Amino acid sequence: MELGLVGLGKMGGNMRERIRRAGHTVIGYDRNPDLADVGTLQELVGRLSGPRVVWVMVPAGDATQSTIDTLGELLEPGDVVVDGGNSRWSDDEKHAEELAAKGIGFVDCGVSGGVWGLENGYALMYGGDKENVAKVQPVFDALKPEGDFGSVHAGKVGAGHFAKMVHNGIEYAMMQAYAEGWELLEAVDSVTDVREVFRSWQQGTVIRSWLLDLAVNALDDDEHLEQLRGFAQDSGEGRWTVEAAIDNAVPLPAITASLFARFASRQEDSPQMKMIAALRNQFGGHAVEKSQK
Repeated sequence: MELGLVGLGKMGGNMRERIRRAGHTVIGYDRNPDLADVGTLQELVGRLSGPRVVWVMVPAGDATQSTIDTLGELLEPGDVVVDGGNSRWSDDEKHAEELAAKGIGFVDCGVSGGVWGLENGYALMYGGDKENVAKVQPVFDALKPEGDFGSVHAGKVGAGHFAKMVHNGIEYAMMQAYAEGWELLEAVDSVTDVREVFRSWQQGTVIRSWLLDLAVNALDDDEHLEQLRGFAQDSGEGRWTVEAAIDNAVPLPAITASLFARFASRQEDSPQMKMIAALRNQFGGHAVEKSQK
């Protein structure tokens, strides 16, 4: 099938390549002309045959809203817009209603996989009407990991981004647990090789995971994480998860504590946040701050 893809950064660029490898045609647009296949959104829409599917991978908020507004003027009834960025789930119903008034479908899709997605595939959580999802399904199938899992129609519009938000909240708590354990091991004299302790956990333990593998990768690069500053940014989805928990009276003590720990990292050089920063860099290519020591 043909797909228009808007936003060709770290995620979008690799997604374009994976979809093309599956035999589909992708026309990509980015503000950076060195990355783009076309010069404008109008040209992108003009290159696609109807019914068109245009996937948006730009920052949440104003950038996404502006892009969807423009596509709403360019697309035709029967076309579909997919928001695959990290938009807040509460924006999805608004976007769906605005586009539905023009006869254009809308699907929201949470995407996980970071810089590893090109080779390993992307975990996809999407929401929307079945008929709109069906128009995008060949792209979902191209992006997902091999096997029976890694892709889910989570429910109606907003469900995809809500599921991805909860996924990221869990991710916060898991990274925090590894970071706290690592700091405690580093703090005692009796444990002389913390990196190899972490490595030993990769087989036969109940805490083995891809995040643990990435932690070992980070420690192989910098055994005591001395090159990193103990500072970790938050993408916003951790905050949204906690806010949703409050709205629904659901207790989330571990996820909430992990979010607050990131806030604490901005006040001092936190050893735990060295591990959080290293893990975010490993799985998502997120920037790290070098130690000033």
